[in-house]
Amino acid sequence: MTIKLPVKDIKGREVDEVELPADIFEAPINVGLMHQAYVRQMANARLGTHKTKSRGEVNRTKKKWYRQKGTGRARHGSRNAPIFVGGGVAHGPRPRSYRKKMPKKMRRAALRAALSAKAAEGEIVLVDKLDIPTPKTREMADILYTLVGDASALVLLPEANENVQLSLRNLPDARYLRASYLNIRDLLKFDRVIIPLAALEQITSWLGTQRSE
Repeated sequence: MTIKLPVKDIKGREVDEVELPADIFEAPINVGLMHQAYVRQMANARLGTHKTKSRGEVNRTKKKWYRQKGTGRARHGSRNAPIFVGGGVAHGPRPRSYRKKMPKKMRRAALRAALSAKAAEGEIVLVDKLDIPTPKTREMADILYTLVGDASALVLLPEANENVQLSLRNLPDARYLRASYLNIRDLLKFDRVIIPLAALEQITSWLGTQRSE
């Protein structure tokens, strides 16, 4: 079934109708693949710099605490042991890499699945163009409310647009993103995806299955 969506202007008026590319917006919705891509992206964003000191790294004396016998107390060596306050941490986190690998074809298939799910649920909004003459958060908030109501929105831009970017950055339920940087995390995070026609062309050019992977 072909998906056709109306194209709106920033006033919410329908000015055209566009047929979405079937290979991108009607792809199989593979939930497992989308989850794998999401986990990979979140894992790759981790720095892995966490670290605790072991008993050999804490700055305390290595001298035996008290003599071995005759005190009536348990025998102990240095006070660096993990059972003492100020001692080292046993089996604590160490610096490591959390990076996960995923083939490019799988990553792109996950994006197609996410876009197809959005299209099937009617969560994609097409606009002819998105631009304002000066940066105004209030004006941008009114535009988004006209297009998507109270829903959170991911705005895809075909290229850098300072006026739009400055107007969007203080809105808590909206985020702008270059279409070429489209990723699974932001697609799944927001209720609606606002796509200008120029951004749709970019998405079609690099996600379409007709091109060489």
